[in-house]
Amino acid sequence: MLEKSEEKAEIVAEKPQEKLPSNHFTDTDLQQEWQKFLQNLQSDDVIVFNAISSFRIRKKDEDIIEITYPSDSAKSEFEKVRADFFNHFMHKVNHYNIKIEYRNDVTLKKEIVTKRMLFDKLAAINPVLNELDELFKFDFNS
Repeated sequence: MLEKSEEKAEIVAEKPQEKLPSNHFTDTDLQQEWQKFLQNLQSDDVIVFNAISSFRIRKKDEDIIEITYPSDSAKSEFEKVRADFFNHFMHKVNHYNIKIEYRNDVTLKKEIVTKRMLFDKLAAINPVLNELDELFKFDFNS
């Protein structure tokens, strides 16, 4: 008796899959909502804004949006706010079957150019600047 077990087959009633609306939207709609989202994000969370402000979002197909990102760390920051943006956007355009494709593009990285880097670049063009730097002790910290 103890080794005998009763197995009940669990019957799960399948719900008929709902057809969600898929209204047409343009790339302009997408760009406008992205810019509004970035403006709101700039005031709410500056760190995430700085990480994702260089993203390029475009409509690739009727149901596909392509997101081009500069680095994996920026993509992970985007994942924090992705649901907020796309939930709002899908409600706005009444299109609920959007798929997202990611593409890495290193050329989108923003490099902060310091005064020292700018001086070194100009000194490579004109070596006399190095002599002037030694003579006058230029301060590039400010």
